Amino acid sequence: MGMYTTKDGVGIFFKDWGSGQPVVFSHGWPLTSDAWDPQSNLVASAGYRAIAHDRRGGGRSSQPWEGNDLTTYADDLAGLIEHLDLHDVVLVGHSTGGGEVTRYMGHHGTARVAKAVLLSAIPPLMLRTEANPEGLPKSAFDEIRAGVAGDRSQFYKDLSAAFYGANRPGSTVSQGKRDEFWLQSMSVGIKSALDCIAAFSETDLTEDLEAVDVPTLILHGDDDQIVPIAAAALKSVELVKDATLKVYPGAPHGLTGAHEQEFNADLLAFLAR
Repeated sequence: MGMYTTKDGVGIFFKDWGSGQPVVFSHGWPLTSDAWDPQSNLVASAGYRAIAHDRRGGGRSSQPWEGNDLTTYADDLAGLIEHLDLHDVVLVGHSTGGGEVTRYMGHHGTARVAKAVLLSAIPPLMLRTEANPEGLPKSAFDEIRAGVAGDRSQFYKDLSAAFYGANRPGSTVSQGKRDEFWLQSMSVGIKSALDCIAAFSETDLTEDLEAVDVPTLILHGDDDQIVPIAAAALKSVELVKDATLKVYPGAPHGLTGAHEQEFNADLLAFLAR
């Protein structure tokens, strides 16, 4: 466990478990590094060094008024990697975290990076535009903003259903898992949570994906109700030079149960390649 201070004075909390090749995890919105605890424990137990941080604005990190955008998130990640002097890194990003690691590689290069994993990730662009008709309309994100601004506690409780597919017939998602989502979400400052909605929905990461030159594993569920696969993984795999796509049939945005176990196996296999 540790803290490092960014160039603009923001304290970033991070976990640092195990030893070996570093695997750096970036979490989704509106969560914290705790979302990666099962995988951090998994890879550290398998002989790797697991590192996961709370993005600025939430968890145990500082909550600044400014800097809640993907470029600054990527700069914070670069600062952490440099602070720990990491090399041969495997970057793993879920959802907004996938955008964070993609922007990191686009802006900071891959000299310290060996591989990347993008799980249910937001690139290249979530927002519907003339050039991106598969995206979601701005009204969808305005509804998220209204929910967070109006009653974020209840909004997060409700959002957990779509996030984990608990609103699908036959779902076995536990109430505890949904409560965990709410608990992490409520630790995020409302300003940073609101700002991040624009960051994850409106940032075009096409050029960043095109700059990625390391082996990249892209994984996505085809029943993702948060980041639809058509606007995300199916496009990203065409933009990254050395990318492999795996689709999880019936899987939601946040993986639990058998879907999570399959991802864990895929992650360990990719690390060992």
